[in-house]
Amino acid sequence: MTVEVLDDYPEPITSAQRAYHASLKLGITKGADRSRAVLAMAQAIERSFDDILEANTLDLEASREMAVPELILDWLKLTPTRLEMTVDILQRLGELSDPLRRVRTADYQLEDSQSYTQLMPLGVIGFIYEAFPDLGAIAAGFCIKTGNSIILKGSTEASHSNAVIAEVLQSAIAQVGLAPGCLELITAEHGASVRDLITQDQYVNLVIPYGRSSLVQQVVRQSTCPVLKSAMGNCYLYWSLNSSLEMVRWMILNSHQSEPDQVNAIEKVLIHRQALPSSLAVLWNSLMEKGFEIKGDAELVEAFPQLQLVKESEWGNPYLTRTVAFKLVDSLEAAIAWINEHSSGHADSIVTESYQESRQFALGVTSASTYINTSPRFSRNPSRGDSVFLGMSNQKGHRRGFISLETLTTVKHIVQGNGRF
Repeated sequence: MTVEVLDDYPEPITSAQRAYHASLKLGITKGADRSRAVLAMAQAIERSFDDILEANTLDLEASREMAVPELILDWLKLTPTRLEMTVDILQRLGELSDPLRRVRTADYQLEDSQSYTQLMPLGVIGFIYEAFPDLGAIAAGFCIKTGNSIILKGSTEASHSNAVIAEVLQSAIAQVGLAPGCLELITAEHGASVRDLITQDQYVNLVIPYGRSSLVQQVVRQSTCPVLKSAMGNCYLYWSLNSSLEMVRWMILNSHQSEPDQVNAIEKVLIHRQALPSSLAVLWNSLMEKGFEIKGDAELVEAFPQLQLVKESEWGNPYLTRTVAFKLVDSLEAAIAWINEHSSGHADSIVTESYQESRQFALGVTSASTYINTSPRFSRNPSRGDSVFLGMSNQKGHRRGFISLETLTTVKHIVQGNGRF
């Protein structure tokens, strides 16, 4: 992610102040009005396909001239299908019930009073994202729906796309009567670095970085605001002896089909040492026919010279490409220990026909989510259920796991007395 550094430039502070003051008004806005704003954002994006795609073409041309990696180009490239998906998600967000004002009984109770808790907005959320111009629009929908202001800080590679999308969304928000500061965009032209935004803890209540692990770690190291870490790639699969070759193959292939960001793609596979060599060869040949690059540990490479050797550093880092590395382990216990040490910690899976093994895996792996005999493929807008998701978090702090609407809220305790004293 390319950013220009000028730490004393006032624009991030000004944007943070505008967003903060807008959040005070947005937080008490009726749910119907916030939903109406999100639906207006969806309609505005739909009407602006041509302008957005034209701006995106400029970004792609400039990025190719600067030899931007193919991975980032894939994340950057918008298509009518991607924009239609963005519109669908915004429309669904607008139609969901209001996530705020939900009242729950509180454990803390006093004599002659009644206590309850209520979901409330966090306030101002900074969203720092690498390419993915459409994700800025989706994140804005999440924030407006939950009564939060949002400050968008995209990468320079997507500067034209981000600017057009932000302008379209800001216009839609203004037309429904919400404060303009509900959505702020900090661009490279402002001369602002990432650090300029993530140190505004007086105004910014949460920072969400989205992109490669290097970006996420940069934000975690420098931020004085709370950070909700997102995670992508480096998900593990344990292939038990009590399992199906076809299930393993399907899970790997299916997990890589999310576009453009393969959040939960299986990139590492741990195999029980007693697995049949013929099964391994069948799986690898099938994956290579689908365009995958296959790697193995030293023991596997010695037995199968056609495999590439995995470097030790690769076990703990995502590939974010169609690459899968395989490693032999002695037992389920050894697999769990390896996953807990090397996985990204947001989505890991097992293939087994043993209920005991599945329970041991689900309880022993410390990741945010575990998948048993099913693909970990991530969907922002799943067909079942009544939730939409922004991404996945691997941290064990604030709202671990799927980043949903409720993730962007906090709890307020309210104690109602009866007038006696």
